[in-house]
Amino acid sequence: ILKIFNYIIVLLYILIFFLYLHKFYIMNFNLSFKLNHHIYLKDPESSELGKQIVKQGIELIYNIGFEQFNFKKLALEIQSTEATIYRYFENKHKLLLYIFNWYWNYISFLLEYKLQNVTDPKTKLNVILDLLTQDLPNNEGQFEYNKFMLNQIVINESSKVYLIKDIDAFNKDDVFRPYKELCNKVAEILLECNPNYQYSKSMSSTLIETAHYQNFFATHLPSLTDVADHKSKIYVRLFLRDMIQSVIFH
Repeated sequence: ILKIFNYIIVLLYILIFFLYLHKFYIMNFNLSFKLNHHIYLKDPESSELGKQIVKQGIELIYNIGFEQFNFKKLALEIQSTEATIYRYFENKHKLLLYIFNWYWNYISFLLEYKLQNVTDPKTKLNVILDLLTQDLPNNEGQFEYNKFMLNQIVINESSKVYLIKDIDAFNKDDVFRPYKELCNKVAEILLECNPNYQYSKSMSSTLIETAHYQNFFATHLPSLTDVADHKSKIYVRLFLRDMIQSVIFH
């Protein structure tokens, strides 16, 4: 009996080790997504310099904000020239759009990973709420994008990607596909929870945008929220959960 018990303990340790290794591998290798070619002039993923432009662009936008950000400042950060950056991106809005597309691809990747073997719709919704309201796992490889900064940029600057004059032209080029695909995934899960709900796509995009706006308001304009003594991310999760309960599970 003792031998059997020891054998089981060893198997459990091996299982835990491989689960940890699998998680470490999934969360720590450098992800690469093939993004819409209308966003860039030269694919940043095609060179180390291109990856540095995006990586340092993320850090600079996070530190000084999109309004103060320009390619001259970015060139100083990467110790190169503005002309070099313009070979990759037509303007700073295209760079921001690239960053957002990468981010939404990454969120979709995480969602698929976390929903593996999850069958309960309510559990799936909780996974979505966690993704929308918690800090993302971060790595600091040479070309690894800072996920915390990415998340903050999306919270602070998201409206500047699509509340623009040329939105229809951009949409024709299908540059918002990653965001639309994520919204569709969330909408499908909402329908799993309530097949009779008529506004799953509207609720899906509302959930995602509300997570951003309420997080921003709770941090910078708290009187527009009910954040009270909660931390902003905890408050946003509670608010989103209450909204879902009221609308989907009423």
